[in-house]
Amino acid sequence: MGITIKLYSTKAREISKFLNRFFEKNIQLSNDLIWEHYFENPIESVDLIGVFIDNNESYNINMWISLDEGFFINVTDFNADKIIRYLFERYPN
Repeated sequence: MGITIKLYSTKAREISKFLNRFFEKNIQLSNDLIWEHYFENPIESVDLIGVFIDNNESYNINMWISLDEGFFINVTDFNADKIIRYLFERYPN
């Protein structure tokens, strides 16, 4: 049981700039305003969430996470730490 993370932006190339920096390689997106990724292992998403929150003032991007199919939660400064803690509790190694 994995999770899905979606990134949205209203500014062209904003998501690709963020992802290129995060993955340290050139990411080509078919839609420059939306990116979606399924993490088979939910714990692997924690780094992306942390980097997003640490840099959210530098990018015009919104992050949404789906822990259960069809239900998305907006990741913000106020709930990111709780989401990360919950992921470690729900998906222990």
